[in-house]
Amino acid sequence: MQDLVAGSRPSLWVRHRHVLIAVVAAVAFPFIVAIISGQSPGAVLSGEAGNAKFLQGLAIEVFILGLYALSYDLVLGVTGLLSFGHAMFFAVGAYASGIMLKSLGWPLWATVIGVVVAGLVQALLFGIVLPRVKGIAFALVTLGFASVFFIVIQSPELGDYTGADVGLQGVPVPDWIDTNVHRFRMYLLTVAILTIAYVLYRAIVASPTGAVLLANRENEDRALSLGYNTFWFKLFALTVASITAAIAGMLWTMQQPIITPQIAGLGWTVAALLIILIGGVGTLSGAIVGAAVYRLMSFYLERWFGGAAPVLVGAAYIAIVLFLPYGIVGTWRVRAINRQQGLQRLKSYFVKDRGA
Repeated sequence: MQDLVAGSRPSLWVRHRHVLIAVVAAVAFPFIVAIISGQSPGAVLSGEAGNAKFLQGLAIEVFILGLYALSYDLVLGVTGLLSFGHAMFFAVGAYASGIMLKSLGWPLWATVIGVVVAGLVQALLFGIVLPRVKGIAFALVTLGFASVFFIVIQSPELGDYTGADVGLQGVPVPDWIDTNVHRFRMYLLTVAILTIAYVLYRAIVASPTGAVLLANRENEDRALSLGYNTFWFKLFALTVASITAAIAGMLWTMQQPIITPQIAGLGWTVAALLIILIGGVGTLSGAIVGAAVYRLMSFYLERWFGGAAPVLVGAAYIAIVLFLPYGIVGTWRVRAINRQQGLQRLKSYFVKDRGA
């Protein structure tokens, strides 16, 4: 019986074909842009200036924001925890990696370990309040944590490490992923990390642990009555999300010339919320789609319309909410299910009619 079940399981290609297709498309994208722009494909590998290199930089930001939003979707969209301090997860990774690389002179491998540990510690810090507060109270407590961190990194006493209110500048990046010289390598690195995180998150949601997380989102009291200790499951989700966001922050530090305290503010948590609303809350893939729409729309509207861009961006958000109430991916899935159900009803109608 077990062999029969195992044999009926979809193949790796069937289960992850859209992920593999997306990765191939992402890798091919810079080369396609280079050819369209009149450059040789070798220009991508050599880091030659042009449209291909510019769009790689923009895509890297999209991938990092997608990784960050993916972590928030696990917390809010899957687990049902409303956090107003999620930007702290991202900022801790950004500042910790910057300090380790610049002030402490750590190698990259040690910095990665340090960032993961920092992500684990801050998740445990948030976990302290999990058994005591829920709902909006939890959101306000997390906002309090993030506000304290926002104040600390601007402290003049820590200015030698954090840059105080000016921001952290001049972080040395390993030569092999320096975006000024080897941008395509950084591009591939962010694609790989985002892909691994997405596949891992899908596996979590599809697992028994994911079922409890979804049950917690829908009705925590019922999950408790069924014998599940939801605290440990929520702490698990927070830990995974915290480490993911911290890694996204580390990548942001390697991509940006300056890290400002604003990345720890409420605005960056709101940005993550907007991204998953655009893509579809709880869909996971919607976090990546939403990040692309959010970053590209902000960039090009500001480039084309200047000061009027914020008004247009706001109008675009309203339009998305009105016409795509479940987000881009969520609405597409709902309509696909409705079409499938409609076809099934139509098929059953003709079958009955033929039988009569």
